[in-house]
Amino acid sequence: MEGRRDFIRQAAIVTGGAFALAAHEADAQGLAQSGLVGRLEGATIADLPRPAQLKEAPQLTELVRAGRLPPVEQRVPEEPMVLQPVRAIGRYGGTWRRGFTGPGDVENGNRINASDKLLFWDAEGTRIVPSAAKGVTMSEDGKVFTIQLRRGMKWSDGAPFTADDFVFWFEDLYGNRNIVPTPIADMSVNGKPGRVVKVDATTVQFVFDEPYFLFMEMLAGDTLIGGGQSVRQSNGSTFGAYAPAHYLRQFLPKYSSEAQLNERARREGFENWVRMIHVKKDWSLNPELPTIGPWRTVRPINTPIWVLERNPFYWAVDVQGNQLPYMDQVVLTLAEDLEVLNLRAMSGQYEVQERHIDIGKLPVLLENRQRGNYAVHLDLAFNGSDTTLQINQSYRADPEVAKWLTNVDFRRALSLGIDRGQLNETFWLGLGTPGSTVPAESSPQNPGAEWRNRWSTHDPAQANRLLDGIGLTRKDREGFRLRTDNGQRLVIQIQAVRAFLPWPQQCEMIAQQWRRIGIFADVREFERNLAMARVSNNEHHIMVWTNGGTELLYLFPRHAIPVDPTEAFMGPEFATWYASGGTQGREPTDPNMKRIFDLFRSAASQKEPERNRIAQEIWKILVDQQYGIGTVGQSPAFMGIRVVSNRIENTPSRACIAQHCRTPGGSHPETWFFKS
Repeated sequence: MEGRRDFIRQAAIVTGGAFALAAHEADAQGLAQSGLVGRLEGATIADLPRPAQLKEAPQLTELVRAGRLPPVEQRVPEEPMVLQPVRAIGRYGGTWRRGFTGPGDVENGNRINASDKLLFWDAEGTRIVPSAAKGVTMSEDGKVFTIQLRRGMKWSDGAPFTADDFVFWFEDLYGNRNIVPTPIADMSVNGKPGRVVKVDATTVQFVFDEPYFLFMEMLAGDTLIGGGQSVRQSNGSTFGAYAPAHYLRQFLPKYSSEAQLNERARREGFENWVRMIHVKKDWSLNPELPTIGPWRTVRPINTPIWVLERNPFYWAVDVQGNQLPYMDQVVLTLAEDLEVLNLRAMSGQYEVQERHIDIGKLPVLLENRQRGNYAVHLDLAFNGSDTTLQINQSYRADPEVAKWLTNVDFRRALSLGIDRGQLNETFWLGLGTPGSTVPAESSPQNPGAEWRNRWSTHDPAQANRLLDGIGLTRKDREGFRLRTDNGQRLVIQIQAVRAFLPWPQQCEMIAQQWRRIGIFADVREFERNLAMARVSNNEHHIMVWTNGGTELLYLFPRHAIPVDPTEAFMGPEFATWYASGGTQGREPTDPNMKRIFDLFRSAASQKEPERNRIAQEIWKILVDQQYGIGTVGQSPAFMGIRVVSNRIENTPSRACIAQHCRTPGGSHPETWFFKS
């Protein structure tokens, strides 16, 4: 293994590449001293007014001359976002080629359009900065958040982007229980819902009855309220704080009639008006939908080639007045499987691709750089576990299985039965950090170094003692433990998706390791959308997924705590109960789970130091209870391996790949360009 790691380092030295390979703190320091750790960087927001002279892409100039577009001075708002590219002012033109894996891979495009968030984070992921909103201010008591929009900002079809689009979202979409059956926790504090108030055309307020000091970070994070239009109104969701009222009103009974809309829906191939509006407001499926991101869909995601085209009304410019984005198009080509996608990356068929790149292919990627005319950058993550076994605590279909999934000693035994060192060497090339789900020690929410290994080392002897102690003593001829209700073999299903990492193969290795403790694991591979449907229906035993995003727990809790019904791997019925304030779903009976909910709910009204202390307490409970079993993390494996064409400029030497940075969106891809 040291030979492989040395090979990777040597390859970096030969090419002068900048790498973030730290699997351990000492390793990180050694790489930094050798000059191999890249500096986190990206385009920055310049505190400048709109440049006096504006410029645009040649294609847009032609449309202006043909009378099909207004002049650039009328398309760019009076108060645009002004970006300083990381290295150079760009040139217009070119198509950015990427790979995607099908309709379930909508996040591939969502992240490219991540600047449609109201607030964002700087290149290092540590400071909140403006994005679609010019700015947001919080009242001293933490109850009122005033959003200043950019004067003159427009949707991609040229219609004004105003406070009315926020009120429309709140009253007509979010407030319609046919469209959003369950309110989101993001819009409540201590169980009391907030409201949206229009002040004037460019000013809107979010108002709460109690202090909600966390809300500013919620607006900046990849949350249901702050995620932006692309991610939060695709895939059946209806969140994100705003929506194009002038376009979507036509699909609501309030502005027509239910009978008329259902008739229209049937003509267009939908079951009813609700199914129709969920498609009509999804930017990846509906090319007619007005958006505010740098690129808009012109060929939908449910085709073999998903095509995005420059938004002619995009509201950002560079410091010299060039309207962004520089690149004309983004073309995402369907890959039949991840092997095909990685082979295409190796052959230089993608301009920038970090999503779905297999860390196991890293040596081959490095060897093929000259032939493929690309560079490889490795970015280090801060989350604790790239592969997390999320154990469904609300499972009910099989009472015997449910009894064991909700037994803490059973979960601890499963964790102790995993040889994380073998996983790390085999699937992470030894570059990850084995252990629990807690974030990196550098995170202010980390509960302490001792929690990395709590119940998270390989100890089959102790695992067997725990399993015997809870009554699973009888075994069949092959040594697998038997159910206590009917004497048949106890089978635990692990649901895996072939996505970012080779999760099915990793789970098969875990299943082999569990044989030593007498547990039979049935690894089942599902297509992503089907897997998510099974989760929503509470059908899974264990779902394998990353816990990425949990490095800042409150901004993306769904991979650590079942509070968000969108992806409630750890208990969908409990998530619905929590999000609805107890009016829907099922209340947990586990006092530790309820304690987590109480702590999490209380944090919203606290200031940052106390919020961090609460997060540390939550992590201690999570690790002690092993609701989610961590394996290996803090690695470049999950969207941290970037293959970048040598023809592309302004990509960072190192990027923040935390969830709130929305990789690659946090690096402002609208400022990337072709050198020639």
